[in-house]
Amino acid sequence: MKRGFWVALGLGAGATGAVIASRWTRKQAKRVAPQTLAREAKGGLMDLSKLVSESIQEGKRAMDEREAELRQKSGLDESRR
Repeated sequence: MKRGFWVALGLGAGATGAVIASRWTRKQAKRVAPQTLAREAKGGLMDLSKLVSESIQEGKRAMDEREAELRQKSGLDESRR
């Protein structure tokens, strides 16, 4: 009787471990699938391009402000009028 209990317990634990391992393996395989990797790379590139675009716009705005400041200091704005 004792032996049968331990055999059943071992089989149950083995089956549970096999199910958990197979689920984990499938999850990891989906995670590294080509479609998933491509989607993640595309998202990263879109974020990077947005960041670069915003940086360029901010640089142009700062450049225009500085140019206006220098023109005002040097009197170039008044000579145009």
